Amino acid sequence: MSDRSLVFITLLSALCIAACGHESAESAPTSTAAAQSRAPSPQTSFVASSSSTASAAAADASTSDANAAEPASQSLERLAAAPPELPGGRWKAAVNYDVVVPAQPTDSPAGKVEVLEVFWLGCPHCYALEPYIRDWLKDKPSYVNFVRIPVMWGPVHRLHARLFYTLEALGRNDLVEKAFDTIHQGNYLIGQNESDTFDKQLEWAKQSGIDADAFRKAYNSFGVTADLEHAQEITDRYHVEGVPFVVVAGKYSTDVGKAGGHPELIRLIDDLAAYEHRSTHAG
Repeated sequence: MSDRSLVFITLLSALCIAACGHESAESAPTSTAAAQSRAPSPQTSFVASSSSTASAAAADASTSDANAAEPASQSLERLAAAPPELPGGRWKAAVNYDVVVPAQPTDSPAGKVEVLEVFWLGCPHCYALEPYIRDWLKDKPSYVNFVRIPVMWGPVHRLHARLFYTLEALGRNDLVEKAFDTIHQGNYLIGQNESDTFDKQLEWAKQSGIDADAFRKAYNSFGVTADLEHAQEITDRYHVEGVPFVVVAGKYSTDVGKAGGHPELIRLIDDLAAYEHRSTHAG
């Protein structure tokens, strides 16, 4: 391994530790940061992105405007977004989940409730949640439409996102689990630059039974590029500052820390989705 490669891998490893080196959700269930990878700081130049800067600017703007008179239309909007009453009074708005204001549109078909997970293949907390997501998908309610979006904070995240969407374009979502395993076993599937990264991911794909030409074509396809643009839009729209991050019906956001642990997050997702489904079909 060249000195340059060693330095890059060391930097990437440091990024994962810096972004994800918190205690587990179980040891500190009330802390959002405890169960999330955080958006990289602007000082981490090789993964810094305009989206994280935009999110910080938006947060500053909302703070500075907090004491200003709220327009009548926004007041009505907030009233319309009143927190749902969930079964048993177990979950509390602004504690276990947040109401998204304004609610965001989803692409789910009529009669379906979208459950959106924003994640990163390189995130240990997303990896820890993955077995719970897989088990839930086996018998989730039929009205739930589960959607995954890779976070787009910076170059490393985008390169992993391109691999994710390439697998999706090839109809090989079954290999997402293997990609997670490979990355968290120490092969980050990231090279010194975009070209080197492609070579590493192509070699991994070939070893996983994917035809090289098919992988190359999908990797550089218009569809994958459009998916990456959509992922950037979602990252920006929800001001994603930590992953895993879950949004139900474009109306309620939560995470492992807010819910109180991995099993609790799955229960909260089910309760929010059930509430939304009942509300949609009321009467």
